[in-house]
Order: sequence, then structure tokens, then C-alpha cells
Amino acid sequence: MLIAGLQKSSLIDYPGKVSCVLFLAGCNFECPYCHNPELVNLQLWPGPCLSEKAVCELLGKRKGLLDGVVISGGEPTLQKDLFLLCEKIKGIGFPLKLDTNGSRPNIIKSLIDGGLIDYVAMDIKTDPFRYSPVVTKRSNPECILSSIQIIMESDVSYEFRTTCVRPLVNEETVEIITKTIRGAKRYVLQRFSNHKVLRPDYFKTLGSGYEEHDLFRLKSVAEPWVQECAIR
Repeated sequence: MLIAGLQKSSLIDYPGKVSCVLFLAGCNFECPYCHNPELVNLQLWPGPCLSEKAVCELLGKRKGLLDGVVISGGEPTLQKDLFLLCEKIKGIGFPLKLDTNGSRPNIIKSLIDGGLIDYVAMDIKTDPFRYSPVVTKRSNPECILSSIQIIMESDVSYEFRTTCVRPLVNEETVEIITKTIRGAKRYVLQRFSNHKVLRPDYFKTLGSGYEEHDLFRLKSVAEPWVQECAIR
């Protein structure tokens, strides 16, 4: 289990809860705007790993101070011991939120069916049929669509999220995404931060974020198709 680090306390990562965030190393996507590049390109990661034992001991000591735990990345569903880690955290007594890119729907389904996660936040990077070649060189839109369906048909709390970066995201893209998740409980448009990103070269030639008024325009495109749309 590659637990690359943790944030002891967060007010924003688990809606309505004070949470601890665990960051698992390794990812199968290469989003140019990723703000955890060392978790994607492990050659940049200084190491070492945190042990599961140390993490669980810390969480045990913080009972009463925390309301939940977030497992983020990287892409957590790549970790073969993810189920065991979730079982340990749930055994301590914490609600558990998973951040995922949705590329491994079978893992998401197994975690939900096993009662191991209470909240799922899935990133939808752009139109699922246009992930290649920027987000990943080997795109499988059916996996993304399957994860969306699994999450929306489940009993767990959830949100879908899109980081608003040109040219990956525009009004047409947001309309395609929100029609795909039509009726979803919550959709979040995330501001782009050009700080310590995976591919800074991309933003010298192609990409950029949106001004505040542009984000509200994208929000107006999304709102008819989902129950709640927010800007974060």
C-alpha cells in the first residue's frame, strides 16, 4: 500500500465533515492540471511510504476530533490493498469518502456493495469520449460511463466534479457531461489553479483556467440537468 502522505485535518474535502485525507501514490491518468504530480509520476515522489499501522494509530488517537476520512490520490482504486485499508478505517469507526477518476468501475462497485465507503467523489475530466490523448493515451469511455451509472444507482452519497480548464472544458463539454449524469444529486465545477501542476508546458501553449464570471456561465449550462450545481 503506497500511502504517500496525509493531511491531518481538512474542512473542505468531505462535505459537512472535518476529515483526515490520505493520499495514495500512483495514477493511470496524466491530467496536465494535476496538482499532485509526485503521486502520478513516482520518479518525482521522494518517499517513503506511511505504514497502514501508523495511519490507523493516528486515526485512533483522533477519534472525537475528526468526523470522517478521505482516501484520495493519485488513483486509489489501483491499490490492491485498498479493501483492507478501508476495512481498517471503517473498523475504527469513521465514515469514509473515496476520490476516484472512475476508471475502475468494478472496484468502485465492490467497495459500495461491501459497505466500505459512504461517499464517492468522481472526477469527470471532459466528455468521456474525448479523454484521449490529453487525459490518458488509452481511453476507455465505457469504464467512465459504467462508474457513473454504478454511483448514481447506489445508496451512497456522491458528487461528480470537473476541473474547468481550457480547452478540455467549455460550454459544450459541460452540457455533454451534465446530460450524461442527468438527475445527479451534485455536480461541482472546480476552479483551476496553475500551481505545481503535472504538465506546466501545457499551460504555456494550450490550456488556461476560467475567470469567475465564466465559471458562472458554465454553471448556468449545467444547472438544468442536475439537482445541485456548485462552484468550488
